[in-house]
Amino acid sequence: MWIKGHLDPSWQEWFEDLQIAPHGPDTTALYGSLVDQAALYRVLLKIRSLGLVLLSLEADEFPSTQEEQ
Repeated sequence: MWIKGHLDPSWQEWFEDLQIAPHGPDTTALYGSLVDQAALYRVLLKIRSLGLVLLSLEADEFPSTQEEQ
């Protein structure tokens, strides 16, 4: 995820297991793995609640498909 502005590393606990990394003059990257879609929604809700601007969201891995029973 890319957020507009710089976030202080002390905000780490707000963003589940995502790491905070400043990038460029006015952007912060949040990266890492989230356990499920509910964790993603919690992070997105926190971004909204804090009044932050989400610039982009990317997924590096796709979820594994469940076997049909």
